[in-house]
Amino acid sequence: VVISESVREGPEAPSIEMAIETLQKSEGLSSQRSSLLNSHLQWLLDNYETAEGVSLPRSTLYNHYLRHCQEQKLDPVNAASFGKLIRSIFMGLRTRRLGTRGNSKYHYYGIRVKPDSPLNRLQEDMQYMALRQQPVQQKQRFKPVQKFDGNSGDNYSGGGQQLAGAAEQTVIAQSQHHQQFLDASRALPDFVELDLGQSNTENISPEDVKALQALYREHCEAILDVVVNLQFSLIEKLWQTFWRYSPPETVVARLPQSQLLLLCRHEAVLKWMNTCDHLMYHALVEILIPDVLRPIPSALTQAIRNFAKSLEGWLNNAMNAVPQRMIQTKIAAVSAFAQTLRRYTSLNHLAQAARAVLQNTSQINQMLSDLNRVDFANVQEQASWVCQCEEGVVQHLEQDFKATLQQQSSLEQWAAWLENVVTQVLKPYEHRPSFPRAARQFLLKWSFYSSMVIRDLTLRSAASFGSFHLIRLLYDEYMFYLVEHRVAQVTGETPIGVMGELTFFTFDISAFRLGIYWGCRWLIMSETVHNIQIK
Repeated sequence: VVISESVREGPEAPSIEMAIETLQKSEGLSSQRSSLLNSHLQWLLDNYETAEGVSLPRSTLYNHYLRHCQEQKLDPVNAASFGKLIRSIFMGLRTRRLGTRGNSKYHYYGIRVKPDSPLNRLQEDMQYMALRQQPVQQKQRFKPVQKFDGNSGDNYSGGGQQLAGAAEQTVIAQSQHHQQFLDASRALPDFVELDLGQSNTENISPEDVKALQALYREHCEAILDVVVNLQFSLIEKLWQTFWRYSPPETVVARLPQSQLLLLCRHEAVLKWMNTCDHLMYHALVEILIPDVLRPIPSALTQAIRNFAKSLEGWLNNAMNAVPQRMIQTKIAAVSAFAQTLRRYTSLNHLAQAARAVLQNTSQINQMLSDLNRVDFANVQEQASWVCQCEEGVVQHLEQDFKATLQQQSSLEQWAAWLENVVTQVLKPYEHRPSFPRAARQFLLKWSFYSSMVIRDLTLRSAASFGSFHLIRLLYDEYMFYLVEHRVAQVTGETPIGVMGELTFFTFDISAFRLGIYWGCRWLIMSETVHNIQIK
Protein backbone atom coordinates (compact mmCIF):
# COMPACT_ATOMS: atom_id res chain seq x y z
CA VAL A 1 0.00 0.00 0.00
CA VAL A 2 2.82 2.37 0.86
CA ILE A 3 4.53 1.76 -2.49
CA SER A 4 1.38 2.38 -4.49
CA GLU A 5 0.73 5.63 -2.60
CA SER A 6 4.22 6.91 -3.36
CA VAL A 7 3.67 6.22 -7.04
CA ARG A 8 0.52 8.31 -7.01
CA GLU A 9 2.20 11.13 -5.08
CA GLY A 10 5.27 11.64 -7.29
CA PRO A 11 6.74 10.90 -10.74
CA GLU A 12 8.36 7.53 -11.34
CA ALA A 13 11.90 7.01 -12.57
CA PRO A 14 11.82 7.97 -16.28
CA SER A 15 12.58 5.42 -19.02
CA ILE A 16 12.35 5.86 -22.79
CA GLU A 17 11.40 2.22 -23.31
CA MET A 18 8.53 2.47 -20.84
CA ALA A 19 7.41 5.76 -22.40
CA ILE A 20 7.33 4.30 -25.93
CA GLU A 21 5.44 1.28 -24.68
CA THR A 22 2.89 3.48 -22.90
CA LEU A 23 2.37 5.65 -25.99
CA GLN A 24 1.98 2.64 -28.25
CA LYS A 25 -0.72 1.23 -26.02
CA SER A 26 -2.63 4.47 -25.44
CA GLU A 27 -2.18 6.14 -28.83
CA GLY A 28 -1.73 3.16 -31.13
CA LEU A 29 1.58 4.46 -32.46
CA SER A 30 3.32 2.64 -35.27
CA SER A 31 6.91 1.44 -34.85
CA GLN A 32 8.09 4.11 -37.31
CA ARG A 33 6.33 6.89 -35.41
CA SER A 34 7.69 5.55 -32.12
CA SER A 35 11.27 5.73 -33.38
CA LEU A 36 10.74 9.33 -34.49
CA LEU A 37 9.58 10.28 -30.98
CA ASN A 38 12.63 8.65 -29.43
CA SER A 39 14.78 11.80 -29.93
CA HIS A 40 12.05 13.98 -28.39
CA LEU A 41 11.88 11.77 -25.32
CA GLN A 42 15.67 11.66 -25.03
CA TRP A 43 15.75 15.47 -25.09
CA LEU A 44 13.26 15.55 -22.20
CA LEU A 45 15.40 13.12 -20.19
CA ASP A 46 18.58 15.10 -20.92
CA ASN A 47 17.15 18.44 -19.77
CA TYR A 48 14.55 17.75 -17.06
CA GLU A 49 14.38 15.77 -13.85
CA THR A 50 11.86 15.07 -11.09
CA ALA A 51 12.11 17.10 -7.90
CA GLU A 52 9.77 17.63 -5.00
CA GLY A 53 8.38 21.06 -4.21
CA VAL A 54 9.12 22.72 -7.56
CA SER A 55 7.07 23.46 -10.65
CA LEU A 56 7.41 24.73 -14.22
CA PRO A 57 4.79 26.47 -16.37
CA ARG A 58 3.45 24.19 -19.11
CA SER A 59 3.95 26.97 -21.65
CA THR A 60 7.64 27.29 -20.69
CA LEU A 61 8.30 23.59 -21.26
CA TYR A 62 6.53 23.67 -24.62
CA ASN A 63 8.47 26.78 -25.71
CA HIS A 64 11.72 25.03 -24.80
CA TYR A 65 10.60 22.06 -26.88
CA LEU A 66 9.67 24.21 -29.92
CA ARG A 67 13.05 25.93 -29.78
CA HIS A 68 14.79 22.54 -29.65
CA CYS A 69 12.83 21.28 -32.67
CA GLN A 70 13.65 24.45 -34.61
CA GLU A 71 17.38 24.13 -33.87
CA GLN A 72 17.45 20.41 -34.74
CA LYS A 73 15.10 20.77 -37.75
CA LEU A 74 12.57 18.35 -36.24
CA ASP A 75 8.81 18.35 -36.75
CA PRO A 76 7.26 19.29 -33.39
CA VAL A 77 4.08 17.75 -32.04
CA ASN A 78 1.23 19.98 -30.91
CA ALA A 79 0.85 21.13 -27.30
CA ALA A 80 -1.64 18.38 -26.41
CA SER A 81 0.59 15.64 -27.79
CA PHE A 82 3.58 17.18 -26.06
CA GLY A 83 1.70 16.89 -22.77
CA LYS A 84 1.30 13.17 -23.43
CA LEU A 85 5.03 12.88 -24.14
CA ILE A 86 5.83 14.59 -20.83
CA ARG A 87 3.50 12.31 -18.88
CA SER A 88 4.79 9.20 -20.61
CA ILE A 89 8.39 9.88 -19.62
CA PHE A 90 7.64 11.37 -16.16
CA MET A 91 4.76 9.15 -15.06
CA GLY A 92 2.69 10.40 -12.16
CA LEU A 93 3.40 14.07 -12.97
CA ARG A 94 0.78 16.41 -11.48
CA THR A 95 -0.69 19.63 -12.82
CA ARG A 96 -1.46 22.72 -10.72
CA ARG A 97 -2.83 26.14 -11.49
CA LEU A 98 -0.52 28.68 -9.87
CA GLY A 99 -0.36 32.48 -9.79
CA THR A 100 -2.41 35.45 -8.66
CA ARG A 101 -6.09 35.76 -9.52
CA GLY A 102 -6.54 36.65 -13.17
CA ASN A 103 -2.91 35.89 -13.88
CA SER A 104 -2.62 32.18 -13.04
CA LYS A 105 -1.17 29.53 -15.34
CA TYR A 106 -1.05 25.76 -15.44
CA HIS A 107 2.19 24.31 -14.10
CA TYR A 108 3.70 20.84 -14.05
CA TYR A 109 4.41 20.15 -10.39
CA GLY A 110 7.39 17.98 -9.39
CA ILE A 111 9.71 18.65 -12.34
CA ARG A 112 12.56 21.06 -12.96
CA VAL A 113 15.33 21.86 -15.45
CA LYS A 114 18.51 19.92 -14.67
CA PRO A 115 21.26 22.09 -13.16
CA ASP A 116 23.68 21.25 -15.99
CA SER A 117 21.14 21.74 -18.78
CA PRO A 118 21.83 24.48 -21.38
CA LEU A 119 18.20 25.53 -20.86
CA ASN A 120 19.31 27.28 -17.65
CA ARG A 121 21.45 29.69 -19.64
CA LEU A 122 18.58 30.21 -22.09
CA GLN A 123 16.21 31.11 -19.23
CA GLU A 124 18.76 33.48 -17.66
CA ASP A 125 19.32 35.29 -20.96
CA MET A 126 15.56 35.66 -21.55
CA GLN A 127 15.05 36.96 -18.00
CA TYR A 128 17.91 39.42 -18.31
CA MET A 129 16.51 40.78 -21.57
CA ALA A 130 13.15 41.25 -19.87
CA LEU A 131 14.92 43.04 -17.01
CA ARG A 132 16.61 45.44 -19.42
CA GLN A 133 13.55 46.09 -21.58
CA GLN A 134 10.99 46.87 -18.89
CA PRO A 135 11.52 48.27 -15.39
CA VAL A 136 9.69 46.65 -12.53
CA GLN A 137 8.04 48.41 -9.60
CA GLN A 138 7.92 46.12 -6.63
CA LYS A 139 6.57 46.59 -3.16
CA GLN A 140 9.42 47.49 -0.81
CA ARG A 141 10.01 46.20 2.67
CA PHE A 142 10.76 49.75 3.75
CA LYS A 143 9.62 53.28 2.90
CA PRO A 144 12.78 55.32 2.41
CA VAL A 145 11.04 58.55 1.40
CA GLN A 146 8.88 58.60 4.50
CA LYS A 147 11.90 57.75 6.60
CA PHE A 148 14.32 60.29 5.16
CA ASP A 149 12.38 63.01 3.39
CA GLY A 150 9.42 64.49 5.17
CA ASN A 151 8.33 66.99 2.49
CA SER A 152 8.98 65.05 -0.68
CA GLY A 153 5.97 64.15 -2.77
CA ASP A 154 7.98 61.63 -4.76
CA ASN A 155 7.06 58.36 -3.06
CA TYR A 156 8.83 55.48 -4.78
CA SER A 157 8.06 52.74 -2.28
CA GLY A 158 5.67 51.21 -4.82
CA GLY A 159 3.24 49.93 -2.21
CA GLY A 160 0.19 50.89 -4.26
CA GLN A 161 1.50 49.64 -7.56
CA GLN A 162 -0.08 46.56 -9.11
CA LEU A 163 2.24 44.26 -10.98
CA ALA A 164 1.16 43.54 -14.53
CA GLY A 165 2.65 41.96 -17.58
CA ALA A 166 4.78 38.94 -18.26
CA ALA A 167 8.07 40.88 -18.19
CA GLU A 168 7.50 42.12 -14.62
CA GLN A 169 6.49 38.65 -13.45
CA THR A 170 9.58 37.22 -15.12
CA VAL A 171 11.86 39.70 -13.35
CA ILE A 172 10.27 38.88 -9.99
CA ALA A 173 10.75 35.17 -10.62
CA GLN A 174 14.35 35.86 -11.63
CA SER A 175 14.98 37.85 -8.46
CA GLN A 176 13.55 35.08 -6.31
CA HIS A 177 15.69 32.52 -8.13
CA HIS A 178 18.85 34.61 -7.76
CA GLN A 179 18.34 35.27 -4.05
CA GLN A 180 19.37 31.67 -3.32
CA PHE A 181 22.87 32.66 -4.42
CA LEU A 182 23.02 35.55 -1.92
CA ASP A 183 23.77 35.59 1.80
CA ALA A 184 20.63 37.41 2.94
CA SER A 185 21.41 36.66 6.60
CA ARG A 186 24.22 39.22 6.62
CA ALA A 187 23.38 42.14 8.94
CA LEU A 188 24.88 45.59 9.07
CA PRO A 189 27.63 45.68 11.73
CA ASP A 190 27.65 48.21 14.53
CA PHE A 191 29.12 51.61 13.68
CA VAL A 192 31.64 53.38 15.88
CA GLU A 193 30.48 56.44 17.81
CA LEU A 194 31.01 59.81 16.18
CA ASP A 195 33.27 62.00 18.31
CA LEU A 196 34.08 65.50 17.10
CA GLY A 197 36.79 65.83 19.76
CA GLN A 198 38.37 69.25 20.16
CA SER A 199 37.44 70.46 16.69
CA ASN A 200 35.41 73.62 16.20
CA THR A 201 31.82 72.66 17.04
CA GLU A 202 30.31 76.14 17.00
CA ASN A 203 26.66 76.06 15.86
CA ILE A 204 26.65 72.24 16.19
CA SER A 205 24.82 70.72 19.14
CA PRO A 206 25.20 67.20 20.60
CA GLU A 207 21.67 66.56 19.32
CA ASP A 208 22.88 67.27 15.77
CA VAL A 209 25.63 64.69 16.16
CA LYS A 210 23.20 62.07 17.50
CA ALA A 211 20.73 62.85 14.72
CA LEU A 212 23.42 62.37 12.07
CA GLN A 213 24.41 59.01 13.54
CA ALA A 214 20.81 57.76 13.67
CA LEU A 215 20.00 59.14 10.23
CA TYR A 216 23.05 57.62 8.57
CA ARG A 217 22.47 54.27 10.23
CA GLU A 218 18.90 54.18 8.87
CA HIS A 219 20.21 55.21 5.46
CA CYS A 220 22.77 52.37 5.36
CA GLU A 221 20.18 49.84 6.54
CA ALA A 222 17.89 50.92 3.70
CA ILE A 223 20.73 50.44 1.20
CA LEU A 224 21.40 46.96 2.54
CA ASP A 225 17.68 46.19 2.30
CA VAL A 226 17.40 47.06 -1.38
CA VAL A 227 20.58 45.14 -2.24
CA VAL A 228 19.25 42.01 -0.52
CA ASN A 229 16.17 42.37 -2.74
CA LEU A 230 18.35 43.00 -5.83
CA GLN A 231 16.62 46.34 -6.45
CA PHE A 232 19.81 48.13 -7.45
CA SER A 233 18.14 51.07 -9.21
CA LEU A 234 16.72 52.30 -5.89
CA ILE A 235 20.22 53.06 -4.54
CA GLU A 236 20.39 56.29 -6.52
CA LYS A 237 17.08 57.46 -5.07
CA LEU A 238 18.21 56.65 -1.54
CA TRP A 239 21.35 58.74 -2.00
CA GLN A 240 19.38 61.63 -3.47
CA THR A 241 16.93 61.48 -0.59
CA PHE A 242 19.63 61.48 2.09
CA TRP A 243 21.81 64.27 0.73
CA ARG A 244 18.87 66.54 -0.12
CA TYR A 245 17.12 65.84 3.15
CA SER A 246 15.24 68.88 4.52
CA PRO A 247 12.28 68.06 6.81
CA PRO A 248 9.59 70.56 7.83
CA GLU A 249 10.14 72.47 11.06
CA THR A 250 7.45 70.47 12.86
CA VAL A 251 9.54 67.28 12.62
CA VAL A 252 11.69 66.87 15.74
CA ALA A 253 14.87 64.84 16.33
CA ARG A 254 15.87 65.14 12.70
CA LEU A 255 18.77 66.95 11.07
CA PRO A 256 18.08 70.01 8.87
CA GLN A 257 19.99 70.13 5.63
CA SER A 258 21.98 73.18 6.74
CA GLN A 259 23.29 71.31 9.79
CA LEU A 260 24.06 68.23 7.74
CA LEU A 261 26.22 70.29 5.34
CA LEU A 262 27.91 72.00 8.29
CA LEU A 263 28.81 68.66 9.83
CA CYS A 264 30.18 67.46 6.50
CA ARG A 265 32.98 70.04 6.76
CA HIS A 266 34.46 68.45 9.90
CA GLU A 267 37.42 66.09 9.49
CA ALA A 268 36.09 63.80 12.23
CA VAL A 269 32.78 63.39 10.36
CA LEU A 270 34.65 62.60 7.13
CA LYS A 271 36.68 59.86 8.83
CA TRP A 272 33.64 58.47 10.69
CA MET A 273 31.48 58.29 7.56
CA ASN A 274 34.34 56.72 5.60
CA THR A 275 34.65 54.00 8.26
CA CYS A 276 30.89 53.41 8.19
CA ASP A 277 30.94 53.15 4.39
CA HIS A 278 33.72 50.55 4.45
CA LEU A 279 31.74 48.42 6.92
CA MET A 280 28.54 48.75 4.89
CA TYR A 281 30.18 48.04 1.52
CA HIS A 282 31.98 45.01 2.93
CA ALA A 283 28.61 43.68 4.14
CA LEU A 284 27.12 44.27 0.67
CA VAL A 285 29.96 42.37 -1.01
CA GLU A 286 29.45 39.47 1.40
CA ILE A 287 25.73 39.48 0.54
CA LEU A 288 26.15 39.58 -3.24
CA ILE A 289 29.19 37.29 -3.55
CA PRO A 290 29.42 35.13 -0.41
CA ASP A 291 31.70 32.64 -2.17
CA VAL A 292 33.87 33.79 -5.09
CA LEU A 293 34.36 30.21 -6.31
CA ARG A 294 30.71 29.15 -6.31
CA PRO A 295 29.01 29.35 -9.74
CA ILE A 296 26.81 32.42 -10.18
CA PRO A 297 24.11 32.73 -12.88
CA SER A 298 25.31 34.86 -15.77
CA ALA A 299 22.30 37.19 -15.53
CA LEU A 300 23.06 37.90 -11.84
CA THR A 301 26.73 38.47 -12.61
CA GLN A 302 25.84 40.96 -15.35
CA ALA A 303 23.37 42.75 -13.07
CA ILE A 304 26.07 43.12 -10.38
CA ARG A 305 28.59 44.43 -12.90
CA ASN A 306 26.09 46.95 -14.30
CA PHE A 307 25.33 48.00 -10.72
CA ALA A 308 29.05 48.54 -10.04
CA LYS A 309 29.41 50.56 -13.25
CA SER A 310 26.60 52.93 -12.24
CA LEU A 311 27.57 53.61 -8.63
CA GLU A 312 29.98 56.54 -9.02
CA GLY A 313 27.67 58.41 -11.41
CA TRP A 314 24.67 57.95 -9.12
CA LEU A 315 26.57 59.23 -6.09
CA ASN A 316 28.06 62.21 -7.93
CA ASN A 317 24.60 63.31 -9.08
CA ALA A 318 23.14 62.94 -5.59
CA MET A 319 25.90 64.97 -3.87
CA ASN A 320 26.10 68.00 -6.14
CA ALA A 321 25.37 70.41 -3.24
CA VAL A 322 27.70 68.75 -0.70
CA PRO A 323 31.18 70.08 0.30
CA GLN A 324 33.90 68.83 -2.05
CA ARG A 325 35.92 67.03 0.64
CA MET A 326 32.91 64.92 1.57
CA ILE A 327 32.26 64.12 -2.10
CA GLN A 328 35.87 62.98 -2.53
CA THR A 329 35.68 60.82 0.59
CA LYS A 330 32.41 59.19 -0.44
CA ILE A 331 33.51 58.66 -4.05
CA ALA A 332 36.76 57.00 -2.92
CA ALA A 333 34.82 54.49 -0.81
CA VAL A 334 32.20 53.70 -3.45
CA SER A 335 34.92 53.41 -6.10
CA ALA A 336 36.70 50.77 -3.99
CA PHE A 337 33.35 48.99 -3.57
CA ALA A 338 32.63 49.03 -7.31
CA GLN A 339 36.14 47.84 -8.13
CA THR A 340 35.78 44.98 -5.63
CA LEU A 341 32.51 43.86 -7.23
CA ARG A 342 34.09 43.91 -10.68
CA ARG A 343 37.16 41.99 -9.50
CA TYR A 344 35.16 39.35 -7.63
CA THR A 345 32.77 38.72 -10.52
CA SER A 346 35.75 38.44 -12.89
CA LEU A 347 37.42 36.05 -10.45
CA ASN A 348 34.23 33.99 -10.32
CA HIS A 349 34.07 33.86 -14.12
CA LEU A 350 37.69 32.71 -14.32
CA ALA A 351 37.04 30.07 -11.66
CA GLN A 352 34.22 28.48 -13.64
CA ALA A 353 36.31 28.45 -16.83
CA ALA A 354 39.26 26.91 -14.99
CA ARG A 355 37.05 24.31 -13.35
CA ALA A 356 36.52 22.68 -16.75
CA VAL A 357 40.29 22.46 -17.34
CA LEU A 358 41.00 21.03 -13.88
CA GLN A 359 38.39 18.31 -14.44
CA ASN A 360 39.88 17.25 -17.79
CA THR A 361 42.34 14.38 -17.23
CA SER A 362 44.01 14.60 -20.64
CA GLN A 363 44.62 18.34 -20.27
CA ILE A 364 46.06 17.89 -16.78
CA ASN A 365 48.42 15.17 -18.04
CA GLN A 366 49.55 17.43 -20.89
CA MET A 367 50.11 20.32 -18.46
CA LEU A 368 52.19 18.09 -16.19
CA SER A 369 54.26 16.85 -19.12
CA ASP A 370 54.92 20.41 -20.34
CA LEU A 371 55.69 21.65 -16.83
CA ASN A 372 58.35 18.97 -16.35
CA ARG A 373 60.17 20.35 -19.39
CA VAL A 374 60.44 23.86 -17.90
CA ASP A 375 63.98 24.75 -16.79
CA PHE A 376 63.13 25.87 -13.26
CA ALA A 377 66.82 26.27 -12.37
CA ASN A 378 67.11 28.89 -15.10
CA VAL A 379 63.86 30.53 -13.96
CA GLN A 380 65.17 30.71 -10.39
CA GLU A 381 68.52 32.10 -11.54
CA GLN A 382 66.92 34.90 -13.54
CA ALA A 383 64.28 35.73 -10.92
CA SER A 384 66.54 35.62 -7.87
CA TRP A 385 68.19 38.94 -8.68
CA VAL A 386 64.80 40.68 -8.83
CA CYS A 387 62.86 38.82 -6.12
CA GLN A 388 65.65 37.68 -3.77
CA CYS A 389 63.61 34.69 -2.59
CA GLU A 390 65.14 31.78 -0.74
CA GLU A 391 65.96 29.00 -3.17
CA GLY A 392 64.58 26.35 -0.81
CA VAL A 393 61.18 28.06 -0.61
CA VAL A 394 60.93 28.32 -4.40
CA GLN A 395 61.89 24.66 -4.90
CA HIS A 396 59.37 23.56 -2.29
CA LEU A 397 56.57 25.50 -4.03
CA GLU A 398 57.59 24.07 -7.41
CA GLN A 399 57.49 20.47 -6.17
CA ASP A 400 54.28 21.03 -4.23
CA PHE A 401 52.62 22.58 -7.30
CA LYS A 402 53.56 19.61 -9.50
CA ALA A 403 52.33 17.14 -6.86
CA THR A 404 49.00 18.93 -6.52
CA LEU A 405 48.62 19.00 -10.31
CA GLN A 406 49.44 15.30 -10.57
CA GLN A 407 46.72 14.48 -8.03
CA GLN A 408 44.21 16.13 -10.41
CA SER A 409 42.95 18.30 -7.57
CA SER A 410 39.60 20.07 -7.76
CA LEU A 411 39.24 23.84 -7.86
CA GLU A 412 38.42 23.89 -4.15
CA GLN A 413 41.54 21.83 -3.35
CA TRP A 414 43.67 24.24 -5.37
CA ALA A 415 42.10 27.14 -3.46
CA ALA A 416 43.09 25.49 -0.19
CA TRP A 417 46.63 24.99 -1.55
CA LEU A 418 46.94 28.66 -2.50
CA GLU A 419 45.66 29.72 0.92
CA ASN A 420 48.26 27.50 2.57
CA VAL A 421 50.99 29.14 0.46
CA VAL A 422 49.90 32.58 1.65
CA THR A 423 49.85 31.40 5.27
CA GLN A 424 53.34 29.89 5.08
CA VAL A 425 54.96 32.85 3.35
CA LEU A 426 53.39 35.57 5.50
CA LYS A 427 53.46 33.80 8.86
CA PRO A 428 56.80 35.38 9.96
CA TYR A 429 55.28 38.86 9.52
CA GLU A 430 51.91 38.31 11.23
CA HIS A 431 52.57 40.41 14.33
CA ARG A 432 54.75 43.04 12.69
CA PRO A 433 53.85 46.49 11.35
CA SER A 434 55.59 45.45 8.11
CA PHE A 435 52.89 42.84 7.33
CA PRO A 436 51.10 44.90 4.61
CA ARG A 437 54.40 45.65 2.89
CA ALA A 438 55.44 41.98 3.06
CA ALA A 439 52.09 41.02 1.55
CA ARG A 440 52.57 43.47 -1.32
CA GLN A 441 56.07 42.16 -1.96
CA PHE A 442 54.78 38.60 -2.02
CA LEU A 443 52.20 39.48 -4.68
CA LEU A 444 54.90 41.07 -6.83
CA LYS A 445 57.20 38.07 -6.50
CA TRP A 446 54.40 35.56 -7.14
CA SER A 447 53.39 37.43 -10.29
CA PHE A 448 56.99 37.71 -11.49
CA TYR A 449 57.77 34.01 -11.03
CA SER A 450 54.54 32.87 -12.69
CA SER A 451 55.21 35.17 -15.66
CA MET A 452 58.68 33.62 -16.03
CA VAL A 453 57.18 30.13 -16.14
CA ILE A 454 54.59 31.21 -18.71
CA ARG A 455 57.38 32.76 -20.80
CA ASP A 456 59.29 29.46 -20.78
CA LEU A 457 56.15 27.53 -21.80
CA THR A 458 55.54 30.03 -24.60
CA LEU A 459 59.07 29.77 -25.99
CA ARG A 460 58.77 25.98 -25.99
CA SER A 461 55.41 26.17 -27.82
CA ALA A 462 53.90 24.01 -25.08
CA ALA A 463 50.68 22.30 -26.16
CA SER A 464 49.06 23.20 -22.84
CA PHE A 465 50.04 26.89 -22.98
CA GLY A 466 46.40 28.04 -23.16
CA SER A 467 45.44 25.95 -20.14
CA PHE A 468 48.39 27.28 -18.15
CA HIS A 469 47.55 30.83 -19.13
CA LEU A 470 44.00 30.48 -17.86
CA ILE A 471 45.14 28.81 -14.62
CA ARG A 472 47.77 31.48 -14.10
CA LEU A 473 45.17 34.26 -14.48
CA LEU A 474 42.90 32.56 -11.95
CA TYR A 475 45.65 31.87 -9.41
CA ASP A 476 46.98 35.45 -9.63
CA GLU A 477 43.51 36.86 -9.05
CA TYR A 478 42.71 34.44 -6.23
CA MET A 479 46.08 35.08 -4.59
CA PHE A 480 45.31 38.80 -4.70
CA TYR A 481 41.92 38.06 -3.09
CA LEU A 482 43.55 35.98 -0.31
CA VAL A 483 46.24 38.57 0.45
CA GLU A 484 43.68 41.36 0.49
CA HIS A 485 41.62 39.53 3.11
CA ARG A 486 44.68 38.52 5.13
CA VAL A 487 45.90 42.12 5.31
CA ALA A 488 42.41 43.24 6.35
CA GLN A 489 42.35 40.60 9.10
CA VAL A 490 45.76 41.58 10.48
CA THR A 491 45.22 45.35 10.32
CA GLY A 492 41.64 45.22 11.64
CA GLU A 493 40.24 46.88 8.51
CA THR A 494 37.75 45.69 5.92
CA PRO A 495 38.98 44.47 2.51
CA ILE A 496 37.23 47.52 1.03
CA GLY A 497 39.35 49.74 3.28
CA VAL A 498 42.50 47.87 2.27
CA MET A 499 41.63 48.40 -1.39
CA GLY A 500 41.76 52.16 -0.82
CA GLU A 501 45.40 51.77 0.13
CA LEU A 502 46.28 49.16 -2.48
CA THR A 503 45.76 51.65 -5.30
CA PHE A 504 49.07 53.25 -4.33
CA PHE A 505 51.04 50.01 -4.80
CA THR A 506 53.90 49.87 -7.21
CA PHE A 507 51.92 46.84 -8.33
CA ASP A 508 49.27 48.95 -10.05
CA ILE A 509 45.79 47.42 -9.80
CA SER A 510 44.39 49.01 -12.93
CA ALA A 511 47.34 47.71 -14.94
CA PHE A 512 46.87 44.29 -13.35
CA ARG A 513 43.19 44.23 -14.32
CA LEU A 514 44.08 45.44 -17.82
CA GLY A 515 46.57 42.60 -18.09
CA ILE A 516 43.88 40.12 -17.09
CA TYR A 517 41.56 41.55 -19.73
CA TRP A 518 44.10 41.18 -22.53
CA GLY A 519 45.14 37.83 -21.14
CA CYS A 520 41.56 36.61 -21.44
CA ARG A 521 41.41 37.98 -24.99
CA TRP A 522 44.60 36.09 -25.83
CA LEU A 523 43.16 32.96 -24.23
CA ILE A 524 40.12 33.17 -26.49
CA MET A 525 42.38 33.30 -29.53
CA SER A 526 44.63 30.52 -28.27
CA GLU A 527 41.70 28.18 -27.56
CA THR A 528 41.36 27.38 -31.26
CA VAL A 529 45.08 26.75 -31.65
CA HIS A 530 45.44 24.55 -28.58
CA ASN A 531 41.97 22.97 -28.74
CA ILE A 532 40.90 23.94 -25.22
CA GLN A 533 37.31 22.97 -24.66
CA ILE A 534 36.02 25.31 -21.97
CA LYS A 535 32.31 25.71 -21.48
